[in-house]
Amino acid sequence: MSKHKVCDRRTFLAAAIGGATAASAFAQARGQQQSAQQPSAQQPSVSSTSSPRDYSRLDPIQYPDPDIVPLDDRFRRYIVGNTVIRRLHFGTFWAEGPAWNGVGRYLVWSDIPNNVQMRWIEDDGRVTVFRNPSGFSNGNTFDYEGRQLSCEHGGRRVARYEANGTITVIADKFEGKRLNSPNDLAVHPDGGIWFTDPIYGIRGNYEGFKADSELPMAVYRVDGKTGKIEKMTDELGGPNGICFSPDYKRVYVADTGAPREIRVWDTDGKSIRNGKRFVQLDIPGTGQPSFADGIRCDVDGNIWAGARPGVQVITPNGDRIGLIRLPETCANVCFGGARRNRLFMTASESLYAVYVETTGAHIA
Repeated sequence: MSKHKVCDRRTFLAAAIGGATAASAFAQARGQQQSAQQPSAQQPSVSSTSSPRDYSRLDPIQYPDPDIVPLDDRFRRYIVGNTVIRRLHFGTFWAEGPAWNGVGRYLVWSDIPNNVQMRWIEDDGRVTVFRNPSGFSNGNTFDYEGRQLSCEHGGRRVARYEANGTITVIADKFEGKRLNSPNDLAVHPDGGIWFTDPIYGIRGNYEGFKADSELPMAVYRVDGKTGKIEKMTDELGGPNGICFSPDYKRVYVADTGAPREIRVWDTDGKSIRNGKRFVQLDIPGTGQPSFADGIRCDVDGNIWAGARPGVQVITPNGDRIGLIRLPETCANVCFGGARRNRLFMTASESLYAVYVETTGAHIA
């Protein structure tokens, strides 16, 4: 590469970071009073590369964080101008499934290939091995009674961990055939447990046990009281992350198979209808395709999606408005902390977190 081209690239990166910094500072000045802004006429030019920084050190970063990037004026109200992205842990093989326990004040997440669940404890920042083995668990959440639910690749099942330490199998078969490898899940106030079932955990021996698929990839609902399991849809190429809108009248599913999009349906809690594409993502500033993995909804109905180059934020009408750049591929996210205003991000080998000016819509 010529010296001229290197200079051009550095100039472009510096300009992008500077622009993001100025925009974030502007957000801090305007504050939360700008809650009903109209979308920008044109999205700013941004770099998809995170800024040069060493996350293994606690060197100070100039506020506002240059890797929290507004793509639209509407995102400015969600930016905390005097906080930065922190790496809370490093050392996993493939970090997934973050879920916040409000009573215990800890975050649990999965390291799928290592067959363990990890725990970050809020009061002192300790990280411990929480469950070993974990059944090669992927997605996690908590139900309305505070019990942890996990999607386990190893047993090809959804499991619930009871208060007395026993394990209840919520679902492992449908119509007499084994599930593929449950991936992610969400709970409904009516007691329903919704989960996705792609084949990713049985394609090889790295994240589970290689096996043949017995069922089409699908989205299911289990009645938490009766155990009755129903198939909601099998029209997706690779159903992955799942979440509900704040009022539980819509359900979103990230499809990581073709055509790699987030889809949405209307729901009454027991059935779905009017399925359609919600959004198809690319990597901002490049035009290269991206796709959502894990997804969560905030109280305003925005979708926060683990999607290269970090986390992408999408409004309820499908407009992409914000970006959190990370140096690793972000698989999943959740809101947590005492006020549920901290976004936790599981990304490849690491766990990251950043404060935001919104809160999570649901319990985990």
